[in-house]
Amino acid sequence: MSEELLSFYDEVGGEPVFAKLAHEFYKGVAKDPVLKPMYPEDDLGPAEERLKLFLEQYWGGPSTYSDTRGHPRLRMRHMPYKINPDARDRWLGHMGHAVDTLNLPPLQRETLLEYLERAANAMTNTFED
Repeated sequence: MSEELLSFYDEVGGEPVFAKLAHEFYKGVAKDPVLKPMYPEDDLGPAEERLKLFLEQYWGGPSTYSDTRGHPRLRMRHMPYKINPDARDRWLGHMGHAVDTLNLPPLQRETLLEYLERAANAMTNTFED
């Protein structure tokens, strides 16, 4: 009898969890004077959906992100925006708050936060103000 390994996506609760994560994150971004101007759409809904789809795919959920948008190319997609340490830290603050709203078990919480910190550091593209 073999045990089926669950993806992180399934472990944490699937689509509803990633939808809540993206929604809570963008509630913070909407009020952030540094991050909000980086989003071309007045309505953050499309960005929220893209983030949800990306994170779902990354963590073992459906491949809808790549099916509709192609390869993530995160650094390339973020290059037009000035992402300095202040922007990175603001992003991480909003994301950390969003993660905390999920009430994940400690191991899953830390796994997710560690990934998000690595991703935020990788997107930093300038050290200028």
